[in-house]
Amino acid sequence: MAKTKAFDEHSAEYDNWFVRNEDLYLPELKAVKTFIPQGKYGMEVGIGTGRFALPLGIRTGVEPSEAMAAIARRQGLEVITAVAERLPFGNNSFDFILMVTTICFVDDIRASFREAHRVLRLDGALIVGFVDKDSRLGKKYLRRKDRSKFYGEAVFFGTDEILDILKETGFGAFEIRQTLMDEPGKRYDDVCDGYGSGSFIVIRALKTP
Repeated sequence: MAKTKAFDEHSAEYDNWFVRNEDLYLPELKAVKTFIPQGKYGMEVGIGTGRFALPLGIRTGVEPSEAMAAIARRQGLEVITAVAERLPFGNNSFDFILMVTTICFVDDIRASFREAHRVLRLDGALIVGFVDKDSRLGKKYLRRKDRSKFYGEAVFFGTDEILDILKETGFGAFEIRQTLMDEPGKRYDDVCDGYGSGSFIVIRALKTP
């Protein structure tokens, strides 16, 4: 069952988080943008209120929370009420799919990735953004999980776990970037290759036969 209760009840507060926390949001957006292909047809799974889709030029998405979807639709986005495990699209429909923090809230991450694989074209890209549970910020979220409106039901993952699940579900040719850095000599908002030093990770994985 989709974990939408908190988002339905507090959608405006969720959307305002991005205004109040630009120091986190803007580096995350910058990191995701490095993997968005130009001139390609894509969609976002878990489009929320459109905080990533809109600035990245993505016009279509799915979202199980009606309250969140309503905010995104008011901004001109096409949002279908659906869950990641059952995407309402035909096979080989998209050049890329974006999932930002969505994996924390799906019921079945493997089914979600298999569905993304199904609706992607061959060599299409799945772009997954998330807070690594083993990072400084990830550990902070885990400590406060039971007191959070939004993360109470969330399941956090480490980068190696996500890479293993992507391999299981038919993806390869990984590229990884990180931001919200916690490394001497790096700015907090730098976007760097790899993982292990940043709290927010973006993986681009290609659909393989």
